[in-house]
Amino acid sequence: MGFRSSFSLQRMVEVAKGLTEHAVVQQRIDTVLRIMGTDRAYGKGRPLVDALNDVAQGAILCGDFGFAQRFQRFAGYANGELFLEVVEGYYDEDAQQRGEEFHRRMAALGADRAVAVLDVLCRDNPDATAADARDLFRGIAQSADYLGVEAGEGRIRLSTREVRRLQQYGHLELVLRSLPRPASAESARLLGNVLADADAGLLAQFLELKARQAGLAALRAAVDDPASSESALHVCLKNQAWIFGGAYVGELARRQYTPDTILDIPLLRADGSLHVVELKRANIEGLVIRRSGHLMLGAPPHQAVSQAQNYLRTLDENRRTILADYGVDSRRASATIVIGHSRYVGGGIAPTEVAETLRTYNTHATRIEVITYETLLDSASRMLALSSEQQDSEATEEPDS
Repeated sequence: MGFRSSFSLQRMVEVAKGLTEHAVVQQRIDTVLRIMGTDRAYGKGRPLVDALNDVAQGAILCGDFGFAQRFQRFAGYANGELFLEVVEGYYDEDAQQRGEEFHRRMAALGADRAVAVLDVLCRDNPDATAADARDLFRGIAQSADYLGVEAGEGRIRLSTREVRRLQQYGHLELVLRSLPRPASAESARLLGNVLADADAGLLAQFLELKARQAGLAALRAAVDDPASSESALHVCLKNQAWIFGGAYVGELARRQYTPDTILDIPLLRADGSLHVVELKRANIEGLVIRRSGHLMLGAPPHQAVSQAQNYLRTLDENRRTILADYGVDSRRASATIVIGHSRYVGGGIAPTEVAETLRTYNTHATRIEVITYETLLDSASRMLALSSEQQDSEATEEPDS
């Protein structure tokens, strides 16, 4: 959709500045406001997106992840990835009130139309029963798929804002379709009671677990596709820092810390230091090769290791500047290379032999680890299984009397 900016974004940024006490975050917000300016032009483009992401990264370094997510969404709007109405729905109280008023009016309008339909039914059929009314509304609902909204004679022309709102409802419908449907009125009642009494924290954990399961399934599907590119795998792993283990606080918004280095996935350790994840294709036949009866890594992983070594050297050399400008400690940064999968390795080499060869190689390495997507998926699956078991035990635990 292209770069965007607006008075609404500027107002939300100004409000957000008053919600943080961290000086480094406030300074970065001032940079955003300077880029946007004070006139009606509202500066935009790549500088604005980068500045918003820098605020998010500063918030991550300060441990304020909710504030970081706020500015990540601001950056998503400025970069053309999110509609303004979506962002306003999170952080603009006036917009939230307008949305609530809209839904109230829609509910009232729907109820009024329903009464009108029932009036017609009773007029044409004085002996109509509740079952007749139910059948009538069921028929209206089933015919909704054949209704259209477009320009032309007898049609309705919608504004851009209204079209976007319908698109949002469409996304909501996709979410609702994925939810389990109660098999009976009694099961629906029981489900309602469970949701009414459910602990909010437990529900949040459940939703997070479902989101992680979906993300892992998407990554596995991409790995199973031999045509998947590095970019496709990167999309599946973006903002999925949990997959790499619990040692990382999160993924940093900024990917470039020196002019000649763009990192695939920069992760932040709990001590504030940088960890680099370099992604390569999963379909690599020469990941492990056999020479003179011995197994060894092929050319692709060695090239990836050399690339990671250059990244780490550059980060070491620019440590002072990176720490001063971005608050990230890049000295003695470490790296993980994710490359290949045993299913694609040729030469009759078994998965156990691939794993053993990589384990031997990593034993002699210090700052760089090479793993396969197979190892990454297996490790993440075990983490999810443990999280699911813990959640099940918490859900079934009897309360203290």
